[in-house]
Amino acid sequence: MGYYIDLGKIILEDYQKKLEYAYLLPSRMVLKEKLDERFGYFEQIGIRNIKELMQILKKKDKFTELSKVACLSGDYLTILLRELNSTFPKPNKIADFIWLSKNTIDKLENIGIINTEKLYDKVLTKIDRLKLADSTGIDYTEILELTKLTDLSRIKWVGVTYAQMLYDLGLDTVEKVSKADPIDLHARINQRIKEHNIFKGGIGINDVKILVETANELPLEIEY
Repeated sequence: MGYYIDLGKIILEDYQKKLEYAYLLPSRMVLKEKLDERFGYFEQIGIRNIKELMQILKKKDKFTELSKVACLSGDYLTILLRELNSTFPKPNKIADFIWLSKNTIDKLENIGIINTEKLYDKVLTKIDRLKLADSTGIDYTEILELTKLTDLSRIKWVGVTYAQMLYDLGLDTVEKVSKADPIDLHARINQRIKEHNIFKGGIGINDVKILVETANELPLEIEY
């Protein structure tokens, strides 16, 4: 599986159902329109899964060709590609976790671990984490905390600050976020933001629903 969702395993029918019931940003609500017609067309031209769909949309000539199809015209394909791209959030840089010492950051960067994606495969099991701690001289508890922040960083739109906030709220793994009640979590997140002045303003309930929904889609490979 790996750090990201394997789009090759998501067939068109399943993704269509996901879009039908998904919480989307207002700017992406067009993705819920004409679902049968649009995904029926994708299937008709031989696209079998979401990975293939994404690969086609990334080819300029294919994108231009598809945009001429009546049911796919307008901004639809651009917005669809943005939504697909959002399943691959940019990894968080290890150096951006401000609680880490420069010594720890340097030790990890010296062995090529510069971001959460690079760290992921090195911390999947306790044995992996112990080996990393032993080889680098980094304390195991520090490795474990960074492992959990790496896990959280896989969730769409979860940057360093958001990951740390979830960790501090006790939702320190993807699995825990996936099981959270969005309404309760929304209240807890905004209370912490207000108390600690983490962000300007708050986080909306739909954003928290997307957070929980996205966490449910991620593979759970890390053993704690």
